[in-house]
Amino acid sequence: MAQLKRFTIDPITRIEGHLRIEVDLDPNNVVKDAYSSSGMFRGIELIMQDRDFHDVGLFAQRICGVCTYTHYRVGTEAVEAALGVQIPTDARIVRNLLHASLFLHDHVVHFYQLHGMDWFDVVAALSADPEKAAAVALKYSPTPYNAGAGTFRAVQERVSALVASGELGPFANGYWGNPSYKLTPEQDLIMLSHYLDALAVQRTLAQAMAVFGGKNPHPQSLVVGGVTSIMDIVDPSRVAEFLGKMQSGAQFIQNAYLPDIRMIADAYIQEAKSGEGYGVPDFMSYGAFPLDNIPWPKGAMLFPSGVFNRNTGMVNDLNADQIKEDVTRAWYQGPNEGVYPGEESTIPDYTGYEADGALNRSGKYSWIKAPRYQGLPMETGPLARLLIGRARKDPLIEKAMTDFERSVPRGFSPDEWYSTVGRTAARAVEADIIASQVGAWVDELAANVGQGQTQTYTAPSNTSGEGFRLLDAPRGALGHWIRIENGRVTHYQAVVPSTWNASPRDHKGQMGPYEASLINTRLAVANQPLEVLRTVHSFDPCIGCAVHIVDSKGAEVARFQVDV
Repeated sequence: MAQLKRFTIDPITRIEGHLRIEVDLDPNNVVKDAYSSSGMFRGIELIMQDRDFHDVGLFAQRICGVCTYTHYRVGTEAVEAALGVQIPTDARIVRNLLHASLFLHDHVVHFYQLHGMDWFDVVAALSADPEKAAAVALKYSPTPYNAGAGTFRAVQERVSALVASGELGPFANGYWGNPSYKLTPEQDLIMLSHYLDALAVQRTLAQAMAVFGGKNPHPQSLVVGGVTSIMDIVDPSRVAEFLGKMQSGAQFIQNAYLPDIRMIADAYIQEAKSGEGYGVPDFMSYGAFPLDNIPWPKGAMLFPSGVFNRNTGMVNDLNADQIKEDVTRAWYQGPNEGVYPGEESTIPDYTGYEADGALNRSGKYSWIKAPRYQGLPMETGPLARLLIGRARKDPLIEKAMTDFERSVPRGFSPDEWYSTVGRTAARAVEADIIASQVGAWVDELAANVGQGQTQTYTAPSNTSGEGFRLLDAPRGALGHWIRIENGRVTHYQAVVPSTWNASPRDHKGQMGPYEASLINTRLAVANQPLEVLRTVHSFDPCIGCAVHIVDSKGAEVARFQVDV
């Protein structure tokens, strides 16, 4: 048997947090084994202990500086579930609008600033013909975004100046010229131009969140029982400001983001057909954007909840009792078969690395736990939401997926969603779906206010209870479990999307989705793991949500006293 070569990427860049990937390559540079690990301890569950329940959302959103609003919302709504609080309709709509601004901002930033350079070659773009690039843009959109020959020429000059100065900034240390890049120079130039455009678009979408959220990141308008932004929702100019900024983002999504994804699907169609980047067969979503005030899981949602299996084509309802976190291969104490988060403890058990600095593959090797549903690993995120929606025959989702499949010049079949290309495309299609609903939600809010319905808060009547909130974040299924006694938190657990996707093996030896998706990936150049990065980035890792802070030798980093 040929000897395998170990290749370690540490840290994975262009993500949030610290992630390490180890792969074993055969003599043909094909991945035969893969391990996903993070070297940071997450202690949010311990930080939450004995806090006043009013503060839970504010602490929870500090888990991460990227998807802050989702943790804020889910932490707050976990308290509401525990205490039996029903928020008013206007508060639910405002929370959805804030969530929409987060999703659009997150998806745009992820694709262009974090994932895009896995698909396009910056250096090749400098040799493109701007006039030809303008013509190519029309192939993928009848109204391409900011895509004139003059614009493209200016982009070349701007980036060429960076190259000449030797200060490439975000374009430094790329694998430029790697044969795994498939776009033409003109297509590369289109992508590079939209990369720069996205820097301004993401700012506009962040400003949209600040209208109803107070600021971004870390908005501050949610409270247990509702929202505090009443003066904004009764002010037509503020509502119009929010809508205008969101429509600006929607225009970019429709005329740049989606067309660029069509272009990528067209160029990388063989990778999609081969299923490159496909991992586990099971997909899960808690649902997103509740459309009524009926408690989870019975209420209607824009993206329905469920568990979908590719092999059977079946979708089933979720049972939260079937969620467990396995710590067999994670640096925590706990039973091998896993524990339900409502009963789970967070007890660090750091055992370190091998003497040569490699992961201990026969033991514990990550601070990320291994969540399992009915004992199985689950992929979660935009692809899972679309697959579940299509399986449930949701007309909006069915149409969006079919429209995308038909819009790719060389075609895109339903099987091709199960790939790195498909996972990346799902995020753009989802962004377009969300953007299409914002206007109706704003109209619903305005109609309520016009009829004098302006209640945005319901005061809690209890100070003790336990419960959970399950809701999808941009990256997938997010759950917070809580127990409150006399107004103070006595138990807290958060199981986040990147814990599901980046999980290590469990007690049965089952790989997590990152690990499974890398098997049989072939590197075009042995010491340039572009294909590995492309697949890992397609999940949009947010490891700060999954872990928080200890050094590599287990020593204490710092000690803080918090006066309450």
